[in-house]
Amino acid sequence: GEPGGTESAAPVAAPAPPVAVTATTAVVSGRVPVVGGGAATVVILKPVAPREFPVQAAKPVMDQISLTFTPPLMIVRTGQPAEFRNSDDVLHNVRVREEATKGGAFNVALPTGGSYDHAFERDGFYDVGCDIHPGMSALIVSASTPFIAIADAQGNYSIADVPPGAYEVAVYAGAQTIERKIEVTAGAFQLDIAS
Repeated sequence: GEPGGTESAAPVAAPAPPVAVTATTAVVSGRVPVVGGGAATVVILKPVAPREFPVQAAKPVMDQISLTFTPPLMIVRTGQPAEFRNSDDVLHNVRVREEATKGGAFNVALPTGGSYDHAFERDGFYDVGCDIHPGMSALIVSASTPFIAIADAQGNYSIADVPPGAYEVAVYAGAQTIERKIEVTAGAFQLDIAS
């Protein structure tokens, strides 16, 4: 063989154009009903066929600052840890109840600088409160799917990196739940859901 003969084959293994990579998933976006009173509308895409998802990239954190739970609505992945903190200079507790059953998920006291980790066992909505300061409240949405969004004040939402396939979409707009079966295709996928 000639010297350098193996190097001449290198251009054959050129990387695929980026378009081929981005076209393998969808960005699902659209409009959903708006809830009055500052409450949020939540959109969840659940794959019809069971699927394993990668572990969450970062642990969600709910803090207590100025006698307020921050954020007021937090999304967590079912079975993966979320952290609860107290950054106030007073004692708080975190009492969490499952909305559907009213059963207690946990109730812990958190001194200043304290934190507590919890993994929610079931998908659902969870009410958060502080018994010491009854005006404090928040909501947690636990979902086994990472394909979840909170709509903005105009009802717009967007969920990126959704693999194509069959999904059940659930829109939670206050007391109203809207469910549909959809078939997501790659690329920009428009999904508007009216009440």
